[in-house]
Formats: sequence, C-alpha cells, structure tokens
Amino acid sequence: MSRRGKTWWGQRFIAALEQQMDSGRLRRGRSYASPRRILSFEIDAKGVVSATVRGNVNPYFGVTKEPRYRVAIQLDPIPAKARQALIAQLGGRADLVSHLLMNEMPEGIDAAFAESGVGLLPRTEKDFKRTDCSCPDWANPCKHIAGVYYRLAEQLDHDPLLLFELRGLARNTLRTELARTPLGQALAPLMTEDDQAPLEPVASLYPPLRLMADEGRGLASGPLREAIDPQGFWRGRVPLPTKPDAVIEPGHDRVSAVLVKKGGDFPPFWDRDQSFIAVMDELYRRIESKNRRLL
Repeated sequence: MSRRGKTWWGQRFIAALEQQMDSGRLRRGRSYASPRRILSFEIDAKGVVSATVRGNVNPYFGVTKEPRYRVAIQLDPIPAKARQALIAQLGGRADLVSHLLMNEMPEGIDAAFAESGVGLLPRTEKDFKRTDCSCPDWANPCKHIAGVYYRLAEQLDHDPLLLFELRGLARNTLRTELARTPLGQALAPLMTEDDQAPLEPVASLYPPLRLMADEGRGLASGPLREAIDPQGFWRGRVPLPTKPDAVIEPGHDRVSAVLVKKGGDFPPFWDRDQSFIAVMDELYRRIESKNRRLL
C-alpha cells in the first residue's frame, strides 16, 4: 500500500499532526484512514473537512452497537487583508507563478508566504480553527480525527492546490489573481500552448482525384491538371534535404510537456511513491539516449 505524505507538503502536513498527538493514538489513527473506516469524506467551499468515521464495538465501555462518529477539521483561513499582499508576493516571482498555474506546488512557496506574514502549512494546533469529533475520547485530536487528517494528507499529495482551499483561498480565485499580474499575463498563454483543437472527421483517408476530360471546359489541362499530377504527387515538388536537421541536445527540447505536467507530481491515477513527472522525465531521457543514433 502506498504511504501517505509522499510529497514534501504532505509530509509537512502530517508533521503538524504528529506534534500534537501521543504515539498510541497516532498509531491507531493511521488505521482509521482507510475507506473501511471513513464512510464519507467531503470538503465544502469554506475549506471545512467533514467525515463520518466508523468506530468500534466495546462492551467493556457499554458500546454494544457499532458507532458512527462525525469529524470536522478546519484550518485558520488567510485573513482578507493579507490576501492582496500574498498575491503580490507570489505574482512577483516567475517560478512561483508558472508552477501554480500548472497546478504544481513550488518548493519556495513557504518563504513567499512567510514574507507576507501568513503561513501556508500548519505547524501547531494554533493553525487549526477547529478539530471536532463526536466520540467520547477526551483527547483532541483523537484517533478518528487523526484518521481523517491522514486521508486529507493523501488528498493533498494528488491535489496540491487543495491546500489553498483549506486556507480559505479558492483555487479559481488564486489562478485568476495570479493571471492578472504582469508575470501571469506573460506566462498564462504559454500554459496552453500544447492544447490542440480537435480534428474534424473526414469520409476518406485520401482526397478525391477527379479528372474531367471535357476539353470544352478546359478541365483536363492547365492549372487543375498540374495541381493533381500523380507523378508530381509521389515524387514531390520540393526535394528532400540531403542533410538531416541537427539533433536537439537534452534539456533543450522544443516539447514543453504541458499536458504531462498539468496533472502534477501525483495525479489521481498515479499510486506510486515516486513523482509521475520525474518518472516521465527519466523515461523520455532514456528513449532519447537510446535512439539518438537514429535521429
């Protein structure tokens, strides 16, 4: 089974939980993160995480019927006054803007948040607005909250911009505000350069070649006959170059791989611990190296 907290932000997110819990509850909380335990899981527009967790029957404590506990987790939202300063800080760096527009979490984003006076990732219990559970455990966070927290960290591995929504900043708002900055206006068009319009279907693979022998209409000679000359079609009007184009050096390819990168390091279909982008980068480098002599 793949581990949770595969990304650096997922690991930091879990670290904040581990600082607040004792080892016993933390160990039991990991087992509560599975779909067998978490019966429902959702995040609303305000960034509130709500879940229903299946508890245990324990006759010793008088629990004879399997309980269902309601769990709610909410991080402190970014203050409205700090958002403008944050967008200006993020929008002033090309590396941050380009990664965020590509649905990626840049490594230097912590420093940008710190300079704006706010934090992105939680560090202590003070960074949480609420952590509630309907179970009778006196500890907070309890094992049920821990299980939901681990599930949330798993979601963050696949969807890094979810972290902004947990802080009250919707991803559409973030992307729109970044696209309005001077750097965003320059970089946003490049993010869609690989998008191609769908091709229209045709009835046949080959274009129709029709020679009309009506000399009176002048269609068997002249420009039309020259345009559909079979010999010219197969031989080509422009000779092929005798020398092939220079091989593109590694790292200077013309393919931007926008479609590969749009899903981020851990897209939903990718369940391995290693980054999907890193694996694809290594794959293409090996293919390029293996076939370099043929280029």
